[in-house]
Amino acid sequence: MKTDPKRIITSLTLVVFLLLVAVSAVAAKESEALKGVKSAKAIFDVRVGNPKGAALQLKLIHQTYQELVTEKKKPVAVVSFMGPAVKLISKNRQGFSAEDQKSLEEIAETVSAMAKDGIRVEICLFAAKVFGVDPASILPEIKKVENGWISLIGYQARGYSVVPAY
Repeated sequence: MKTDPKRIITSLTLVVFLLLVAVSAVAAKESEALKGVKSAKAIFDVRVGNPKGAALQLKLIHQTYQELVTEKKKPVAVVSFMGPAVKLISKNRQGFSAEDQKSLEEIAETVSAMAKDGIRVEICLFAAKVFGVDPASILPEIKKVENGWISLIGYQARGYSVVPAY
């Protein structure tokens, strides 16, 4: 029996979405983990190369930031795009399917909204070079850093929690 990759991706996306909704509902009701926390600093290490999955993860990152604001935890957040994720934040969308184009538009909208909320968004130029992404094509809200791992090291040394998004 042959398995349809689009069907698998759609099913996995639905499962992830439902889990995120459940986790968000629990987080909204419980903030036991945040008791005594006065501020929250995080760097989100985004490497997922699938447009649909990345769009969903970015929405969750933004929602997490907004929930921390609501909880009055003074969040400071950085989103760092590395690995195959760098292809998803370029204005050049050549080679992506029509369905992926919709997800790429969602990604661009979420990146813009995050930047407006004060979330720093970065791209690793080393990864951009490896994956053939022209730095001039990067969405305008995104700061260019030479090496995303140096960002991770620096932010973590300054007390930021590293949150993987693979």
